[in-house]
Amino acid sequence: MNGINTTALAVFAALFVLVTVLGFFAARWRRADLHQLHEWGLGGRRFGTVVTWFLLGGDLYTAYTFVAVPALVFGQGAIGFFAMPYTIISYPFVFVVMPRLWNVSRRHGYITAADFVRGRFDSAALALAVAATGILATMPYIALQLVGIQVVLGAMGIQGRGWMAELPLVGAFVILAAYTYQSGLRAPALIAVVKDAIIYVTVAAAVMIIPSKLGGYAAIFAAVPPAKLILTPPNPGTLGQSSAYATLALGSALALFLYPHSLTGVLSSSGPGVIRRNSAMLPAYSFLLGLIALLGYMAIADKVDQVPAFADGFQQYGPNFSVPALFLHMFPPWFVGFAFAAIAIGALVPAAIMSIAAANLFTRNIYKEFIRPTCAGKEESTAAKMASLAVKFGALVFIVLVPQKYAIQLQLLGGVWILQTFPAVIVGLYTRRLHRWGLLAGWLTGMTLGTWMARELAFKATVYPLVVGGLVIPGYTALWALMANLAVAVVVSAALSGVGVANGQDATRAEDYRG
Repeated sequence: MNGINTTALAVFAALFVLVTVLGFFAARWRRADLHQLHEWGLGGRRFGTVVTWFLLGGDLYTAYTFVAVPALVFGQGAIGFFAMPYTIISYPFVFVVMPRLWNVSRRHGYITAADFVRGRFDSAALALAVAATGILATMPYIALQLVGIQVVLGAMGIQGRGWMAELPLVGAFVILAAYTYQSGLRAPALIAVVKDAIIYVTVAAAVMIIPSKLGGYAAIFAAVPPAKLILTPPNPGTLGQSSAYATLALGSALALFLYPHSLTGVLSSSGPGVIRRNSAMLPAYSFLLGLIALLGYMAIADKVDQVPAFADGFQQYGPNFSVPALFLHMFPPWFVGFAFAAIAIGALVPAAIMSIAAANLFTRNIYKEFIRPTCAGKEESTAAKMASLAVKFGALVFIVLVPQKYAIQLQLLGGVWILQTFPAVIVGLYTRRLHRWGLLAGWLTGMTLGTWMARELAFKATVYPLVVGGLVIPGYTALWALMANLAVAVVVSAALSGVGVANGQDATRAEDYRG
């Protein structure tokens, strides 16, 4: 990284200006009263199949996905491909479950998953636990979008020391904050169309041009060390990477649509049919994700970590610099700017949705529930807008002041934490047999155990080696914690029901879930 790449930076800036204009224009797109929270925070629940497709794609396939998945393949090999089956598992899950949540939320005016839990179990404490977990899991996720922007800015030569080095990043998020405040969820929904188009072009060019320069895919796979091409096989006494791969895929699939930003994308759609159609079509993104993951192998074959000009980048960003280095090595500057803009815009879209989702949770389930019960209309939307600004500012301060590794560690913990809301939200869609206090006890158990396991791993990994009868079973920490969560919830619920402890009043009816 020698000096500023002016051509790449010019193309990058031009595309950034385009999405900024779209962000502010979005307030005029499908005009509505943005002083109402359901309009600002959910787009009025009016997004059809096409818009929802781009919104969910922009929501789930982020800048950090574009950077981190190939980086995992580059650094650790085949286990990085767990991201493909987990997305494939997710969409049938969404097809079956999320229309129920949309129906009941539409009929009762629920904006968040915690709203549903509050109505279903008549428990402010359980709803607070779900809301707090959602906000806690979302904050480092937003911060990691900034990591993606930092990496591409650094790759274009924008570096320095202290606050001067962070000014471009600060400027980008000030602009993001401004158009999100004005336009709400409409801004990322509109920008997501441009973001996806740029990413499609970038990935298509990469998977055709880079292999042609490296001698074809056969040469690429031949250049990858054999240990990175396959999972570590089971041995006597351990299941090896196979159990880690399977549990990472399953646990991540169950957690993906529990994140507030994913649920916000689902609840903003115009009906259950839209959700089902998108569930059927979204596996196309899984194919795209597989192509993105292959960039990690291409970076190995290109030996980008051995290029002297990239030494500083790898020293500063580690494997996360593999994709930027690959593009810098393989493409002309103008296309580098185009590709890096795809990564940066891929950060802004999910960051906007995440901040809106966190703001919805704070406003509905903390501010309105415990601070201003009479809050409604314009006051409610204003509180959400201010909370959205606070969330973005907090993520920005975190990434500027705290070493990058801590943001990554907290994001790993976020996946562990958010899965602990599964019993209250997903199981709760189908039954109330689990007692509200049993669910709360299970949540606390899962949060505690999951955090303890992560601590035992020094917050550097999410695969915990569970020992059962002398057999070592490496598995996703979140899934082990969820099993304990469910076990405690079932036992405590049975005990409380046995002694006749009331389970609160259900605000929903069976017909509310059908549509």
